[in-house]
Amino acid sequence: MCTVCGCGEGETKIEGHDHPHSHEHEHEGHVHSHEHGHEHEHAHEHSHDGQDMHYGHGAAHAHAPGMSQGRMVQIEQDILAKNNSYADENRRHFSEHGIFALNLVSSPGSGKTTLLTRTIGHLKGKATVAVIEGDQQTALDADRIRATGAAAIQINTGKGCHLDAHMVGHAAERLALADDSLLLIENVGNLVCPAAFDLGEAHKVAILSVTEGEDKPLKYPDMFVAADVMLLNKIDLLPYLSFNVPLCLEYARRVNPNIKVILISAATGEGMDEWQEWLEQGLTNARQRKAAAVETLHRRIADLEAELAALKGGK
Repeated sequence: MCTVCGCGEGETKIEGHDHPHSHEHEHEGHVHSHEHGHEHEHAHEHSHDGQDMHYGHGAAHAHAPGMSQGRMVQIEQDILAKNNSYADENRRHFSEHGIFALNLVSSPGSGKTTLLTRTIGHLKGKATVAVIEGDQQTALDADRIRATGAAAIQINTGKGCHLDAHMVGHAAERLALADDSLLLIENVGNLVCPAAFDLGEAHKVAILSVTEGEDKPLKYPDMFVAADVMLLNKIDLLPYLSFNVPLCLEYARRVNPNIKVILISAATGEGMDEWQEWLEQGLTNARQRKAAAVETLHRRIADLEAELAALKGGK
């Protein structure tokens, strides 16, 4: 069991890959120093049928029979350190190629896939879009994305409840992403575990639908703290619901004062222009960062060539 999120071990399958990947969380010998995000560390011990259960302080307060709190904290730190190392590699690759990568997170049924298909339609002819789909089973969402003409690859996590950076790196490699493109990563439907796992994305985008409670940001604060953008989806249904939009926005900004909020309807297209404008600005920024990095590299090469010439001239 993963002590960070509590998901079970299983096989992760990346579409088109010849062999499955183990959903392996414990990375012995790969230790990095991270502060544990709690002011105090102690085990909450409960007895079930005479067996001690030690409850940890991970993203889901995971527990494992007979495991000490110190050991659980060590494993959690190792898991996240290894994931962060892969995420840094992904981010470096995306940056070098001008790829604007977004990690879309939400509860199941929020309308993520419908939003993706609508987004691809709006960007047709303006940007190259590729999608990584995360689900525990089936390739139904990837099939829906491919029907729009965009490239898509499915990751099935089995019992796993989130994507991690290693999975995304493999999937991105198989997609052979174009330079200066938009990569949309649809994470497994879950507002808990994906908050803890950096995939190398530029931003996490939390999608909340008005068919859910307006108190979701307070109930799942880690996700809304980690997200830079919240899309409040299905606003076309507001006349039929008692959802309190101002209160929802207040709750979201209470946990994350800097979160950008866009009200949207993937079904009717309302709010899509603002969302598209934000995406296009992100693509422009990614291209500019790539160009600046290339220019810096060229200057460095020129400096080294000048130094080499000077050394040769001094002989």
